[in-house]
Amino acid sequence: MRYIVVDIEADGPLPGDYSMVAVGAVLLDEDLDTTFYGQLRPISEEWVPSALAISGFSREETLAFDDPAEVMQRFRAWLDAIERGPCAFIADNAGFDWSFVNWYFHHFCGMNPFGHNSDDVGTLYKGVVKDMAANFEHLRVTRHTHHPVDDAIGNAEALLHMRNELGLQLDL
Repeated sequence: MRYIVVDIEADGPLPGDYSMVAVGAVLLDEDLDTTFYGQLRPISEEWVPSALAISGFSREETLAFDDPAEVMQRFRAWLDAIERGPCAFIADNAGFDWSFVNWYFHHFCGMNPFGHNSDDVGTLYKGVVKDMAANFEHLRVTRHTHHPVDDAIGNAEALLHMRNELGLQLDL
């Protein structure tokens, strides 16, 4: 099993009506140096300025980004090049990130290589420490910048801490 930690930035609350403007991913291993990054041109005329502002990009910048079909095909090729069988999707706020990645993969590649499942870093941490009010963010080493690769790496660092220090069963 390959565990892939993913983060996205979007210009609105849901895929299809709004656009994923950036996607980052890292293979969960001890090195955290196998990464993917893509910037995607918007697919919709709709966008929420406050949502886009989180990414640090302007609308004008996003309009010059790469064709989303090409980015998703590169993402799929990157996933396919990683050995060890099927891949599992892990994110902080997996419901949000997975919904965009799923929509884009189905729309532009005909299928989602992650399938229908995802795991959430925050929920895993709450289970490990047995506290529904717990927050894992202090376990990140890499600063949370809203650059998808930085954020994916920070979330992967938190997972490695849970595995190495808190007993989370996670075979890499």
